[in-house]
Amino acid sequence: MAAQDAVLLVTRNFPPLLGGMEKLNHRLLQGLAPRWEPLLCGPEGSGSHVAAGFEVVEVPLVPLHRFLLQSLLAAIGMARRRRPSWVLAGSGLTAPLAWTAARLSGARCAVYLHGLDVIAPSWVYQKLWLPFIRRCDLAFANSLNTAALARSRGVQASRLHVVNPGVDQVAVPPAAVPARKLWGLDGRPMLVSVGRFTRRKGLAAFVREALPAIVAQVPDVVLVIIGTEATEALHGAKAGEQSRIRQAASEAGVQDHVYFAGRCDQATLESALASADCHVFPVLDLPGDVEGFGMVALEAASFGLASVAFRVGGVPDAIADGHTGRLVPPGDYAEFAAAVVEQLQRGRSPASEAACREYAQARSWGAFSARINALLESAA
Repeated sequence: MAAQDAVLLVTRNFPPLLGGMEKLNHRLLQGLAPRWEPLLCGPEGSGSHVAAGFEVVEVPLVPLHRFLLQSLLAAIGMARRRRPSWVLAGSGLTAPLAWTAARLSGARCAVYLHGLDVIAPSWVYQKLWLPFIRRCDLAFANSLNTAALARSRGVQASRLHVVNPGVDQVAVPPAAVPARKLWGLDGRPMLVSVGRFTRRKGLAAFVREALPAIVAQVPDVVLVIIGTEATEALHGAKAGEQSRIRQAASEAGVQDHVYFAGRCDQATLESALASADCHVFPVLDLPGDVEGFGMVALEAASFGLASVAFRVGGVPDAIADGHTGRLVPPGDYAEFAAAVVEQLQRGRSPASEAACREYAQARSWGAFSARINALLESAA
């Protein structure tokens, strides 16, 4: 394949790190082939998570300044040697690196924006990073809300395109028993929350403000929390959020209705989504922080599981209100609790599961990749 048909992805967010941004960048790189030859400048350990034959340069993840400097040098070196058509930043954080590598190698530059990387509450970031995001030839936004934030920060609408994340397609739903058996929760109505613990995810407030009302109506209900502290995140709480959730549960008298499952393997996670009765996503609307999309709600839908969430940030792009769940006005915990109780009492029906799966099937990673590749081709 000719060198000019290559695309170089420069990113910090890539496996072995865990999270929605990491999963997206992994799928982004995979989806470039076979139209483009994928090249990666990523964090240490990333090479073991790509297909054989992909050219990868790994950079130590910490400290951040070292990652940025070494990534810049590595990206420039790879771009000047391979002469890609595009250098793609996996988030706003690496936009200056991708732009510089692109300009020094005659390539064009694109960036994928996730939300927080547009409004990060740092004057240094706003002054030094945002100008490079504006200079990119293309900008992809993960939701309508992120696109609106980007336009408000000066990104030209003509260069900006909404490309929602995708979801893996579930051919055969996993058995519904193993996760419940593992946790000793057979027979109990089960709510599930999945994700790293940050204040923005809103679990402490949900446990304190909404869970007691749910327990009053459904006394055997249990909230299963899958995830760990966000120790590798650049923004938001690094640790201590689990303690705040536990404290909220204790103060609200619902500690017997909260179960921390920790980090789960893929099979257990899939079993939980297949067997839960409702996915809760009580994300907060915080100054200087934003939920860019809400991939976990789309993943829940792929297993036929409906979500209840606050209508904040990019979450409305991930949930079809009234079809794959309910969107509740921000901060209205009474309505949130009522929506969850309604879902628990109605239960998972074949019709509701089919609606969720149909919604997810229309939003595959294949469709995501096709959209990205078409935009890169049209602007090349």
